[in-house]
Amino acid sequence: MKHFLRMFVQVCLYFYCKCLWRCLKFVVRKLTGQCELQRICYNTKPGAARTMKIEASLKGSKSKRLQTSVSVHPDAIEKTIDDIMELKRINPDINPQLGVSLQACLLQIVGYRNLIAEVEKLRREMYDSENPQHEEMLLKLWKCLKPNSPLKARISKQWCEIGFQGDDPKTDFRGMGLLGLYNLVYFAEWDTEIAQQVLSDSLQPKYSQFSKAEWEKKKLDKAIGYSFAIVGINITDLAYNLLVSGALKTHFYNVAPEAPTLTHFQQTFCYLMHEFHKFWIEEDPLDIMEFNRVREKFHKRLLKQLQNPEMALCPHFAASESLINM
Repeated sequence: MKHFLRMFVQVCLYFYCKCLWRCLKFVVRKLTGQCELQRICYNTKPGAARTMKIEASLKGSKSKRLQTSVSVHPDAIEKTIDDIMELKRINPDINPQLGVSLQACLLQIVGYRNLIAEVEKLRREMYDSENPQHEEMLLKLWKCLKPNSPLKARISKQWCEIGFQGDDPKTDFRGMGLLGLYNLVYFAEWDTEIAQQVLSDSLQPKYSQFSKAEWEKKKLDKAIGYSFAIVGINITDLAYNLLVSGALKTHFYNVAPEAPTLTHFQQTFCYLMHEFHKFWIEEDPLDIMEFNRVREKFHKRLLKQLQNPEMALCPHFAASESLINM
């Protein structure tokens, strides 16, 4: 009986708050002459703060047309904006900037959903050693990381030199599928110098980040290394979970002036690899068995950072100047 009463009270409270919120929105619209979407666009600067408010407003609308506007095809966004303006009785000639702002927000919202689908597709596709493209990518990874050390054979203990567990890397991609390989190759190909340095430091980490005096001051006297490729696949998993949970919206809505793409995701992976490497050294674990503890601590730090609506994880991935005028 107590359980039933508690549920009844919760349901009543939910509908009361919902009705109260709708009444409040109605009163504010009458007083300001603007709907909620207008108030958000006019009073919130471009970026994650604006886009996330627009997304919440559309999803929470009582209109099905507005609710479904966050999941339309990218080609239908312009028509969707027209529908929203019509439904909200907003004259586009009097409010031309509103349409531009809404379009920018919807491109980001729809783009984020599509990015999840694209990343998920790569994650589900397993590495196939019979596929020439897969094999070519794997060999490219070796050439980028070890340009002066030719691979003697496709099946070789040499793979352990870049952090795989055995003589055939294909078995290590099971958890993240092709997504793990795509990310590692992107890091090695487009951020080659840093990737090679992180690989070198992971093998011989002791004085990688600090001078000898700094190490002694910090009492970092043991510096445990790690398997570069395996950690890369693990950080891919971390980035994937941040994406799917929505935590990366803050970052992507601040750095992508339109739809976030796979390239944005891979750039974020590069940043996470570099940051995790520094974090690992600073944490100074006793042994590799502490990996999960360090990873979880790193994950929590990222989540805290991403709670800031102005957060952009990668400072050099600044949003386009065109975003300022939207």
